[in-house]
Amino acid sequence: MGSANNEYEFLSEIGLTSHNLGSYVAGKWQANGPLVSTFNPANNQPIAQVVEASLEDYEQGLKACEEAAKIWMQVTAPKRGDIVRQIGDALRSKLDYLGRLLSLEMGKILAEGIGEVQEVIDMCDFAVGLSRQLNGSVIPSERPNHMMLEMWNPLGIVGVITAFNFPCAVLGWNACIALVCGNCVVWKGAPTTPLITIAMTKLVAEVLEKNNLPGAIFTAMCGGAEIGEAIAKDTRIPLVSFTGSSRVGSMVQQTVNARSGKTLLELSGNNAIIVMDDADIQLAARSVLFAAVGTAGQRCTTCRRLLLHESVYDKVLEQLLTSYKQVKIGNPLEKGTLLGPLHTPESKRNFEKGIEVIKSQARGKILTGGKAVEGEGNFVEPTIIEISADAAVVKEELFGPVLYVLKFKSFEEAVAINNSVPQGLSSSIFTRNPENIFRWIGPLGSDCGIVNVNIPTNGAEIGGAFGGEKATGGGREAGSDSWKQYMRRSTCTINYGNELPLAQGINFG
Repeated sequence: MGSANNEYEFLSEIGLTSHNLGSYVAGKWQANGPLVSTFNPANNQPIAQVVEASLEDYEQGLKACEEAAKIWMQVTAPKRGDIVRQIGDALRSKLDYLGRLLSLEMGKILAEGIGEVQEVIDMCDFAVGLSRQLNGSVIPSERPNHMMLEMWNPLGIVGVITAFNFPCAVLGWNACIALVCGNCVVWKGAPTTPLITIAMTKLVAEVLEKNNLPGAIFTAMCGGAEIGEAIAKDTRIPLVSFTGSSRVGSMVQQTVNARSGKTLLELSGNNAIIVMDDADIQLAARSVLFAAVGTAGQRCTTCRRLLLHESVYDKVLEQLLTSYKQVKIGNPLEKGTLLGPLHTPESKRNFEKGIEVIKSQARGKILTGGKAVEGEGNFVEPTIIEISADAAVVKEELFGPVLYVLKFKSFEEAVAINNSVPQGLSSSIFTRNPENIFRWIGPLGSDCGIVNVNIPTNGAEIGGAFGGEKATGGGREAGSDSWKQYMRRSTCTINYGNELPLAQGINFG
């Protein structure tokens, strides 16, 4: 843990050392895979070492998880909710430490790191209430002395594969709901954020142990592609939630589908903000700054395309360019920083390659930024590029603080541009016109899973279902009725009479 580095001393408060076992299986910490280091993206110096899980660890964990599932699904839903409440309390007690770790290891600024952990706590609170509302329906039967009803039962085990950009929030969206629904959870965290995986799991494990429950109810592993592939192929896992790129997500989907399993996919986004001629310009500009620069452009909901009505084009751009010049780039743990580093040196190289493609092939005009910051760390400049809507690069997701600016003349044209990309995650329009608002959220408006008005594309609340359409994967996690994906529904017909009337009036002998 770089013992001489005082910056890392707080890690001991959340159970981390310079050498950590990265696999919690069968209720104990063990790991027999490769030894890896995790790095601080602000300077690319090692933080600590982690022993990843092996396939043998995985198999041992799944066997124990299968047995634990038989116990956990018989615990009453409100009691399961109480366990999740305790998990939320445990996270709350370590909120600042976990937020600081997230900022240190992932690279997002401290406010966002703490906010992400708070999101998991919020999901715990949401799940507690949900545990008393996993309601089925009573359906009128056409047959006398018959009753029809729906029963919701646990799936058994839910696999959760999360990405580096939200290393604990996405777990919260899935695990909190899966647990109250009566499922065990098998979590594979991102290989580049193993400390967050370990720290979160330690707190969950303590709650299970305190309540004399099998630790295998929550199984967690640090590791690479082979652990993810094992989860995707495993017939013992009926549902696999995957967050990541569309390319890898498609592979996961095919693998799980081949064994008739189910997937919950949260893949790439290529999100647009539309600013109409009647918009509140200051509100729009502030929103775009957060949506495009927050998390160094590494959110799936980051605004990547800014569509400006021709009448406000220059005015909005002027405000944005002024704001961009004031963005403080630096250590994400320092007060006042708005733009931390990209997560890895590879991310920085991809940014540089992307800028070269934009300049050479798409003839994009860089209005500000467009360069990597010299020195240690994975820092790049926040970038605004004026470009044509039909440029091929606009259809792709460059995972960094790069904002394409496009001009339009009419509402219809703006909607067409918004919907023209393969992805369909988040979108937003800035307008005060009720007609525009209701057309935007209607059948001929945005084709995304998140359709906002006068707010950014990012920063979703947990109460609504989160997810997108098209190449974004179609999954829905977190709030609303997303819980139904973590359970199996049975339609039950009960005959409490002495006759056997058949549906549709059929007379059979």
